[in-house]
Amino acid sequence: MRILYHHWLSPVARRVRLALHEKRLIVHEQIQEDWVRDENFLALNPAGTVPVLVDEDGQVISDGNAICEYLEDVNSTPSLIPGNPGQRAEVRRLVAWFDLKFNAEVTYPLVSEKLMKRMIGGSAPDSRSIRAGRANVNIHLDYIAWLTDRRKWLAGNQLTLADFAAAAHISLIDYMGDVPWDQHPLAKEWYVRLKSRPCFRTLLQDQVPGVLPPRHYADLDF
Repeated sequence: MRILYHHWLSPVARRVRLALHEKRLIVHEQIQEDWVRDENFLALNPAGTVPVLVDEDGQVISDGNAICEYLEDVNSTPSLIPGNPGQRAEVRRLVAWFDLKFNAEVTYPLVSEKLMKRMIGGSAPDSRSIRAGRANVNIHLDYIAWLTDRRKWLAGNQLTLADFAAAAHISLIDYMGDVPWDQHPLAKEWYVRLKSRPCFRTLLQDQVPGVLPPRHYADLDF
């Protein structure tokens, strides 16, 4: 059986989950707390981080980008990095935008302060980081609106891994109720289209222990 080791709080792992389900690949999703030392998991990935995919033939692939590229190679339909070299480069550029820039400016400040500290204990949440993350999300939603005003999807006229990268981060922020959807109708329209896809159901069923999402989180017509 194909196994994906992941965690709810990993946006990169969320992207891999979306890609697997969009390609209609059957997978068992195994929660792995990668901040807890686990020798069996380290044997799969010495870096000790999620996501890690163990394919049906026993092949082990770690790192979200490596897994997504692997899935493209072995299951090319539907392609999530389609088009000519320039178009594929644009997909990868936007994936990096969300995994690096959005993560640093929005996801990490909010998730580390509001969810990680609750799960692993430690100091009280830093209100300055939370305020910064909530302010920065508006800039990125404006960028999504700018892109989708000119294209059907973020990287062009076809759904790609760029959309899943953005949605992986935003769905996590939305779980905490920190996305000001009313102020960003174009970004919301794009997200509704993604959220309504069958591949998104696995994310909408997430339940982070001790933290309930807002009522609209799993609502397809919010």
